Amino acid sequence: MNINTVSPIKDIKQLEAMKNFLKGKDTRNFLIFMVGISSALRISDILRLKVKDIWDEKRPKEFIMLNEKKTGKAKRFPITVNLKKAIVQFMKENDLEQDDYIFQSRKGNKKAITRSHAAYIISSAADYVGIKEPVSTHSMRKTFGYFCYKRGVSLALIMEILNHSSISQTRKYLGLTQEDLDSVYLSLNL
Repeated sequence: MNINTVSPIKDIKQLEAMKNFLKGKDTRNFLIFMVGISSALRISDILRLKVKDIWDEKRPKEFIMLNEKKTGKAKRFPITVNLKKAIVQFMKENDLEQDDYIFQSRKGNKKAITRSHAAYIISSAADYVGIKEPVSTHSMRKTFGYFCYKRGVSLALIMEILNHSSISQTRKYLGLTQEDLDSVYLSLNL
């Protein structure tokens, strides 16, 4: 699936359904989703995360810091309350060392799962909860950006968070529709 053809999850009820479904199935898969929708990281960066990147021996760290694989740029972002809860639950259920990959394959080789397996996890969950639009791992990043926009974050700031080169690229990336633009006028209602 091409990243340009996948959609953000725009409906908060569908987003919550995805979270609930994944949380009920598997804490690893739930945490992949939570990191994705909470950070705007690409899946290649999510899968490279190690325990030491998110966990301080006894508790979640305050921030995640890394260099993005695609751009080489340093990225730092705070760990949200909901993401911290997911991390704590995951760490309670998994006996991992600081240098272990968080999202390990179940094959016992201590390697991270593949991008294609992560895509299967996310798209299968979306299918299960009845999301009709095409959804894959890149949808998590798009969902983050979309909800930033819906909560009033400027496109310029979203562009910077996503490391885009133009606002028009960001607008297209988020899949903003005329309905989204109309809601700005209607909510302002001066």
